[in-house]
Amino acid sequence: MGQFWKRLFVREEPKERPRFNVVLPWPEDAAPAEQSPPALSSADVQDWFYRLVLGMPGSEAVELRSPEQVMLRRLDELCGGDRFDITSLPRLPEVLPQLLRLLKSDNSDGTKVAKLIGRDPVLVGEVMRVSRSAHYRTAKPISSLQHAVVLLGHDGLRRMVTQHVMKPILQATAGMLGHAAGQRLWDHAERCAHVSMYLGKGHGDPFEAYLAGVVCNAGVGAMVRVLDQEAPPTLGVFSRNFLMQYVSMANHLTLRAARHWELPPNVIESLRERLESRARPPTTELGNALLAADHLAMIQMLADNHVIDRGTPPAQTRLDRLPDVLVDRAQQELRRVFRQHDGYVG
Repeated sequence: MGQFWKRLFVREEPKERPRFNVVLPWPEDAAPAEQSPPALSSADVQDWFYRLVLGMPGSEAVELRSPEQVMLRRLDELCGGDRFDITSLPRLPEVLPQLLRLLKSDNSDGTKVAKLIGRDPVLVGEVMRVSRSAHYRTAKPISSLQHAVVLLGHDGLRRMVTQHVMKPILQATAGMLGHAAGQRLWDHAERCAHVSMYLGKGHGDPFEAYLAGVVCNAGVGAMVRVLDQEAPPTLGVFSRNFLMQYVSMANHLTLRAARHWELPPNVIESLRERLESRARPPTTELGNALLAADHLAMIQMLADNHVIDRGTPPAQTRLDRLPDVLVDRAQQELRRVFRQHDGYVG
């Protein structure tokens, strides 16, 4: 089983598999320009988003077909519950937990942080690259790791390190489905992390909110890889129930991975609440922020890819317990910072 999970994160040449193309739910000119687009249900947003990730058209079919039942049993054998070797999942770099703890400490300084980063050559290269980017352009060239560390600051370093670690994991999927899915999952992660931090402002550690948003779909990336390896070409377009159970299984894997990676307890709890949100609403501030951020990031991704109208508002009935006015402001913030094909500009 360990070899199975190692294969999930190693790129291979894609298999020959029919490509799916996203089908627009409605023509872009369906509503007059002066009318606001209708709100969608949370279930529809999720269904369309994961079809976008998989490059799959919409489906009116709800109930599981016989081949899907067989496929779900196979997925459960490979990924369900505690039946896989969790130690075979990729671990975060050894230096990362120490670095995050140091960056959270009031006693940390540039010298200590630079010394710790210096133990990871790849991380050193990423810090220097980011510090020399246009966003941090300075009058004098960045000549040392300590100078770069001071320039980025604690918040900049924590975000950069998280992206350095999580982006390759989310984009590690391969195969016919995986190449497009990895980029779309990362685009969603950036948006979800930004909004989660925005909604969690004033409640706990902002970086924990950011981290929860980045990792929330880590299990989906691995499950995309499973589909490429296991799903027969004859499986066809997924029914809504199949896709819902597939995502639930992937969210469970995300939670297992977060525990394996020893992420902060608040992050793990928010991921657990997200997994169980259909049975019970979140009770923590971060759990509610993550759930709303995930929903808004999905809407933004669907709009950016022309699946829904760009002005589509949040669902009228959501699973989070945040005030509508706050969620509306968060959506405006998301639209301001992320623009189609522009990526992160804040």
